[in-house]
Amino acid sequence: MQRLTADERTRALPPLLARGWRLSEGRDAIEKRFVFVDFVAAFGFMARVALRAEAAAHHPDWSNVYRTVDIALSTHDAGCVTALDVSLAQQIDAEANRSALSEAG
Repeated sequence: MQRLTADERTRALPPLLARGWRLSEGRDAIEKRFVFVDFVAAFGFMARVALRAEAAAHHPDWSNVYRTVDIALSTHDAGCVTALDVSLAQQIDAEANRSALSEAG
């Protein structure tokens, strides 16, 4: 998987940034925090995302504390944001829309 071209980044990233993703500091990655109503909702979301990530053979860097899930996406082999990250971010947002997010999420 190769780095997105400048043109591809211009098309792919703004819709993600508009939905709360942000560019990571210190590395070529995108990240987002999801806040759920409780731990069970957060864990269920992570389980569903894990199934999608495994099917795509593309795994996020993430952490979970109680009802908060922080996710960072960057294709490790390429060392940058690729089409795999954009696709997984879109799928993650779709899963979040099906989940019990808190008002802050």
